[in-house]
Amino acid sequence: MTSPNSASRLHVVIPARYGSTRLPAKPLIELAGVPMIVRVYRRVREALGADTQIIVATDDSRIATVLADRGIPSLITDVQHQSGTDRTAEVARRLGWHPNDIVINVQGDEPLIPPALLKEFVNFCANDPALRMGTIASHVTERAHLHDPNVVKVVLNARGDAALFSRSAVPHFRDLAPDQWPLSGFLRHIGIYAYRRDVIDTLTREPVCVLEQSEKLEQLRAIWLGIPIRVMTWAEAPPHGVDTWDDVQRVTDHLLANSEGSS
Repeated sequence: MTSPNSASRLHVVIPARYGSTRLPAKPLIELAGVPMIVRVYRRVREALGADTQIIVATDDSRIATVLADRGIPSLITDVQHQSGTDRTAEVARRLGWHPNDIVINVQGDEPLIPPALLKEFVNFCANDPALRMGTIASHVTERAHLHDPNVVKVVLNARGDAALFSRSAVPHFRDLAPDQWPLSGFLRHIGIYAYRRDVIDTLTREPVCVLEQSEKLEQLRAIWLGIPIRVMTWAEAPPHGVDTWDDVQRVTDHLLANSEGSS
């Protein structure tokens, strides 16, 4: 898929790290009979079609073997990488992508990501020639999410760019009790990113910043460096990704209920 800028092409990288404290061998956990990383790849392929280059960036030959058996392209990247962005940057360098190309990073633990969301995000990015980096947000719909550190909140500026990401409830409504804060005043971040290739290079050359270290949110490095992150607002948050064994069961139940079993 090519954007309206003829010098810019679209690529998708799905980082998949083997090790996980809570879920060992996480990308290979079977969800209704299919490894999770395979399900993520298929969702992205369904959304963006056969013409889009989609590649899994992994750190382990066991993942690469499972993918190869299903005809899914992958690259084994440095096991020392600290983030999916670092892994994506290595893929972009090794494959020689143009500095102006758009690279979309889809996390490897999002097996229920809606194809319609990905399609809309690609159009959002491709139709903005000034885009340096992009991501997605949706309105908070549950009060419990305001104070859940696993639900990242984002505040936008007047241009529609991200002004701040935080695990805390931002903004803070000073004149209201917390149980009166309007949910419509909060946006939750959806962890899908788009970058120009040269922006990935810039981000991965820079050290971890103070905000990033405090919140453990790598996107804060871009804000720290003054790189604008354009935010697309989506009407409904997609289903939560897989972080725990409870999530594995939840996603498996959903897939079986919707006839997306082993194939």
